[in-house]
Amino acid sequence: MTSAASESVATILVTCKQTRFHIETPNYRELDVEGLNITVKSAEKSVGTAKAKGKAKAKGEGIEILCDAKLKLQAGQRYALLGRNGSGKSTLMKAVAEKLIPGIPENTRISILQQTRADDANTDTPPGNGAIEKSATSSAGRTVLEEVVERATARHDIEREIRSKYSSLSAAKCNTNGATHQALASGVNSSDPFAPVKAVRKLKHERLLKKQFLLDKDARLRSGARGMQARKALIAGEKAVAESAALLEQPDEDITADALQAETQEAVDMVAELQLRVEPSRLSEVEAKAKKILTGLGFTEVYMAKPVASLSGGWRMRTALTVALLQETDILILDEPTNFLDLLGIIWLQRYLQSLQDMADPPTLILVSHDRDFISLCTDLMILKDNKITYFHGDLPSYEAAQTDRKLWLTKMREAQDRQRAHMQKSISNNIKAGKANDDDNKLRQAKSRQKRLDDRFGLNVNARGGKFKLNRDLPGYHTSAREEIEVPQDDRGVTIVLPEPTDLRFPGALISLEDVGFRYGGTSRLKSQSQQQPQVLDNITLSVGLGDRIGILGLNGAGKSTLIKLLVNEINPTKGTVTVHPRLKVGYYSQHAVEELQAMGRNEPTLTALALLTKEVEGELDEGRVRGLLGSLGLPGRLSSDVPVAKLSGGQLVRLQLSRLLWKHPHCLILDEVTTHLDYETVTALREALRYWEGAVVLVSHDRWFMRGVVENVIDEVEADDTDVEEDDEEQKRRRVVYRLKGGALTVLENGVTQFEEGLEKRRFQVISPSKWSRVEYERGFISIILFYQLPLVARVDLDWVLDVKLHMQLCRSGT
Repeated sequence: MTSAASESVATILVTCKQTRFHIETPNYRELDVEGLNITVKSAEKSVGTAKAKGKAKAKGEGIEILCDAKLKLQAGQRYALLGRNGSGKSTLMKAVAEKLIPGIPENTRISILQQTRADDANTDTPPGNGAIEKSATSSAGRTVLEEVVERATARHDIEREIRSKYSSLSAAKCNTNGATHQALASGVNSSDPFAPVKAVRKLKHERLLKKQFLLDKDARLRSGARGMQARKALIAGEKAVAESAALLEQPDEDITADALQAETQEAVDMVAELQLRVEPSRLSEVEAKAKKILTGLGFTEVYMAKPVASLSGGWRMRTALTVALLQETDILILDEPTNFLDLLGIIWLQRYLQSLQDMADPPTLILVSHDRDFISLCTDLMILKDNKITYFHGDLPSYEAAQTDRKLWLTKMREAQDRQRAHMQKSISNNIKAGKANDDDNKLRQAKSRQKRLDDRFGLNVNARGGKFKLNRDLPGYHTSAREEIEVPQDDRGVTIVLPEPTDLRFPGALISLEDVGFRYGGTSRLKSQSQQQPQVLDNITLSVGLGDRIGILGLNGAGKSTLIKLLVNEINPTKGTVTVHPRLKVGYYSQHAVEELQAMGRNEPTLTALALLTKEVEGELDEGRVRGLLGSLGLPGRLSSDVPVAKLSGGQLVRLQLSRLLWKHPHCLILDEVTTHLDYETVTALREALRYWEGAVVLVSHDRWFMRGVVENVIDEVEADDTDVEEDDEEQKRRRVVYRLKGGALTVLENGVTQFEEGLEKRRFQVISPSKWSRVEYERGFISIILFYQLPLVARVDLDWVLDVKLHMQLCRSGT
């Protein structure tokens, strides 16, 4: 079975093993697909070359993502999909979401949050119509709340169908069932008695076209007996579409009175059915849930009422995340959902996804994230590696420990068998020698028996489950040996990042020093009376950064972290206090918008490569060999840096490019603002290791708790401790490591680091509001406590899992605490 979309910018070819067993009532939250092959091809090859050279040749010209893999999802489980940048995680999720894999039933409800909205999506989706496409383009005029509700409920499509019925029904001309029809047709001025019939036929024709599209897709994907059945259904569908098209063209005079009455009544019934789907009570329930999710992701009432067009990319991504969480779904796919969320939003999302398990039929979750602490919510791991998918029940540290233990176990087993093999080989040689010398047939037979045992009985003596190996059960079919060879997993060519050492400062001193610094926007360029009306962003900030220091800054979105960073890199001047920098200081500043800036640069210059960009910026200070060496040390080797345009690089590769733009100057201080965004977990691990022991200073702003702990606090995991035999030297122990919290414009030291910050957020999440501040609400089921979940200036946020009265929640949000 094969799936392809040849008109798309990038075609995804999917094949899988067919089963002769047909499941009439499948569990839509489960998937079990064997022999899965996924290949990605560019449009030029897929359209022209594929037709000329055939499927096998065309497949070979593409990028192979999966080869004879198994995709198995169990209902209600939470899977973390792991793999390096470029391994095909997004392609696999796209293939699942668009149901390009033949084993996915069409009735499966799948919601997806994609990290990027590229134009290379397959066109294997039902054809739209003018009204729907227009609504998609006009969504910019809707508010955030309206956009979320409409996209999550497909409300616009339903209301469009209702309007088409309303505009065609006539209260005066139709003689069908009374009260309901009269109510629906009141106020409609249509006097054409055939309008309802035409409207019904048009709508039924549109539905038949969509059904025919799905039937055509099934016929293309299936083969054998099921393929024949699908093709018969397609032929019947095509016949129904042709008959429907003929009815649309039927003249009014050919429509009989009975047909007129029956189809008019059908129009009334269809309107009633559609109205039930947009029932106000249901929409209010959806709207209440939407407000809960938006609140948890950081939206205030003011932001919910803003037009979507006025939002930045980060807030639009949160809006899309809300839509994905709000939809009723069987499989939920989230690609880097923590991007653009602060730590409180990450913790809320983590708890929310865990709470889905309490549902009667929880959706199956597929999650991609570089945040190791965040993916700890997952019950299973899916590792995409070497065109295969392997599964592990447990978290990432357990998987890494299990891999290390298995490698050690297999190594010991192979070494023991090698010793035993050598001993038996020596014994066989001695027996053959003695048998030939003494003409002893027993010795020769003994040698032959041992040789057979040596050939057949050595190898892996346990099965995949760890039990005793049985030939007829564990190794069926034809094989050249009775045992599988013991293959010790080779160490991957891990991601390595090498940071160049900073240049000599010549004389000591603090690199950057802030003394009693304050900042308010407009404070330096406006009159004093006006500046006093501006919000005080930072106040009484005192901070010193020395060579070798590790400084971590934590805070919620809007706390002023970006403003503090701009003061450190001298992009803005303080309204009070002094900022002192070392006269020979070189700073490397990674902005959280660096990837977007490089993408814009790539769009403006389509032929610009990473090598050309960096060569231009070094202005002759480095030759091409050293430039290539720097790019290669950061993961952009060879032709990837010289031949691939910047516009075609992935997010993780753009992060590496931006780091190379900072590091070629050998800076003394790296100021990194959300540098882990877009990186895979292996690259995050490598960067964490490189920054931990780098000689320069690091000022880190990040919501990745694991990354912050490793770089700033020098926390080493158990697996890392087992792999590291070198003890810290005296210089490393003396290194200054401080984690600060920025809140209310003030900078305070967190003695317990990231853990203390997390505990503060958890206390805020579960703190019960005092009865003196809010009265308790009594319901028939007893008392409930109003739980404070999230608090920002001027807004009190309440977890709606514990609040049954939505009106009360709105009153709390407007109270102004």
